[in-house]
Amino acid sequence: MRIPFCSLFVDNQEKALKFYTEKMGFVEKVNVPAGGARWITVVSAEDPNGTQLVLEPTGHPAATTYQKALFADGIPATALMSSDIQKDYERLSALGVEFRQKPTQMGPVMGAIFDDTCGNLIMINQL
Repeated sequence: MRIPFCSLFVDNQEKALKFYTEKMGFVEKVNVPAGGARWITVVSAEDPNGTQLVLEPTGHPAATTYQKALFADGIPATALMSSDIQKDYERLSALGVEFRQKPTQMGPVMGAIFDDTCGNLIMINQL
C-alpha cells in the first residue's frame, strides 16, 4: 500500500489553488468537476509523481467546524518537508506569506508555521 492523496480542507478552492501553485510552487495535477465543487490536487514540483495534496472544499458543516477549531488553537492542519527551511522561509516571506512561527529548533526538527490564507495553518519541517 501507499498514500496517493492527502486532503486539506480549504475555504475557497480557487484561492487555495492560486496560493499553492503561485506561492508554494506546487504544480496543479488534477482539476475536474466533482459534484458542486471540483477535485483539485497539487503536487510538489520536486516530486510530480508523489503524494497529491487534495484541496477539499469545506462544504460539510463538520469540515468548517474542524478547520476553524484547529486554526483557533494554533494547530497546523498538515506538515510539509523542506530540505532548506531557512531558504523556504525567506522565499515565502518575500512572496508575502504570513508566518506565525519563524524557523525554530524543536529537538531534531526545525519547524515553521504559516497561514495559507485558506483557513489553515501549515507547518514546514526540516530534519
